Amino acid sequence: MTESSVQRTGSTSSTSSTSPARRRFSDDFKRDAVRLVVQESYSFKAAAQAVGVGEKSLRDWHQKFAPAREACPDNATAQQMREEITHLRKQLKRAEMEREILKKATAYFAKESS
Repeated sequence: MTESSVQRTGSTSSTSSTSPARRRFSDDFKRDAVRLVVQESYSFKAAAQAVGVGEKSLRDWHQKFAPAREACPDNATAQQMREEITHLRKQLKRAEMEREILKKATAYFAKESS
């Protein structure tokens, strides 16, 4: 996938009152970009630069299109188990952080509506 395969649509107007048009990408393009991370072992930053998108967008696409990680088999090695534990701890930490954010947002909006 080359940068020339990315269609860029944006406003080149020098007027500050107009914002650039939002670029839209096909699901196939998004899957190809995610494939760079999953199968080709690119970092998110390198893959995002290679296809000309923001790292945040690529991370969102990865969450949507990347294949689910499989659990360790019963006969996994100690190294595989350690990697699985590390992955699960990161996943748990993120879920806890998201829960805290939602609790704070709920409290804020409940307070503001009363």
